[in-house]
Amino acid sequence: MKLSRLLLPVLLLVSILNGISAKGQKASNKKGKPNIIYILADDMGYFELGCYGGKVIETPNLDKLAKGGMVFSNHYCGSNICAPSRCALMTGKHTGHTWIRDNKEMPTEGNEPILASEITVAEVLKSAGYTTGAFGKWGLGYPGSEGSPNKKGFDQFFGYNCQRHAHHYFTNYLRQNDDSIPLEGNLKAPYKEYSADVITSKALDFIEQNKNKPFFLYFASTLPHNPYDQPDDKILDYYVTKTGKPKGDPTSEDFSIPKYAAMTARLDKEVGQLIAKLKELNLLDNTLIIFTSDNGTALRPKEDEYIRTGGDLRGRKSEMYEGGIKSPMIAYWKGKIVAGSQSDLISASWDFLPTAAELVKVKAPENIDGISMLPTLLGKSNNQKQHEYLYWERNQTQGIRKGDMKAVITFDKETKKPSIEIFNLAKDPYEKNDLAATEPQLKSEFFEIAKSAHIDSDLFPLIKKQKKSKQKSVE
Repeated sequence: MKLSRLLLPVLLLVSILNGISAKGQKASNKKGKPNIIYILADDMGYFELGCYGGKVIETPNLDKLAKGGMVFSNHYCGSNICAPSRCALMTGKHTGHTWIRDNKEMPTEGNEPILASEITVAEVLKSAGYTTGAFGKWGLGYPGSEGSPNKKGFDQFFGYNCQRHAHHYFTNYLRQNDDSIPLEGNLKAPYKEYSADVITSKALDFIEQNKNKPFFLYFASTLPHNPYDQPDDKILDYYVTKTGKPKGDPTSEDFSIPKYAAMTARLDKEVGQLIAKLKELNLLDNTLIIFTSDNGTALRPKEDEYIRTGGDLRGRKSEMYEGGIKSPMIAYWKGKIVAGSQSDLISASWDFLPTAAELVKVKAPENIDGISMLPTLLGKSNNQKQHEYLYWERNQTQGIRKGDMKAVITFDKETKKPSIEIFNLAKDPYEKNDLAATEPQLKSEFFEIAKSAHIDSDLFPLIKKQKKSKQKSVE
């Protein structure tokens, strides 16, 4: 009894000291280097989210993120298709001289790897003491190659290394680093594990494991990319009811509409889970969150009439018009980014690397095209540097944005001669009025930019050589 009474003050003192220590730890974390989360949707259209005017799909978590942060109206993807877009994001270079300029699959599993010499944003952040993790779809190097995630700056990777494999939401394995991790499922019913749920769970674990140190989380979701396979649950049933469309009749022209809507709603739910985990761990206030997409919507205008993911923008995924390369972008950082703010800064995904470098106070690599957006994010737009132009190339087409003016240059498949279209996006955001015939000086300027921005690639030639037809022998 006497011993217990003697111990009480000691225990009380220890408790107080532990409390002070815990408070000090929280304060230290709060004032330390910010965590960075980059969320990349797969094939999301510019007008899909509620905060961008979407009327069909409910995206409460992303809309709330936008309300508390900054919404960009002139942000662009790295390319109009998956792999080159992700390469531009990772390396800070546009496709005029990135190593990956198109999708290129390997014979078995994986994609053409980026070179060991290419410096990624993950490597930049690791040099500043960040723990790095990539979760979702990679597509920049097969397992064990010089372009695999673990060799390009990521401490942890979980998801689909191969873009082709990512077309299976119900699969019997995913990749953890370069290893194959079996799932309780297969490519046919009965389905047991839904890959998007498993990947999100692993990303949440990464946040939990690194709560006491600065981390970079690259969350490259596979949603809402087709095929629109998913569990039969409340999200899907809700959109079947809401749209009045069938959810699985392949003979119907619009059978994919409720499935697609549910895919985007699932992505919004994943974002909500990430935010909830940050709140739970008292990390949200010290985390920069960026949300965007890898390219424009894959839904073609006819099938997009109801959801209107691409609105009235011309073109879709794989095209160089606005519908193929323009992307929604939301940036959130409580107390740093003004809530409810908007920016018309002309920017692209290759700006993320130098933005991250400036944020963590390390030097960005040489020979990149990105410009740090940090001044804009922090409300110091007067200090923001501007792009002279943005440039894209792929599959015999070049795209250039210079101020309000936009050019699309297309090479004829037979003659290889270029033709050009010019649009004033300020007056003609839907690219309906071609000004090339009335703007000879601007036409010449765009051709000069196209020439200087492009460096030849044997692996991904801009102008493809015509294959010689095999002559059939006459018997």
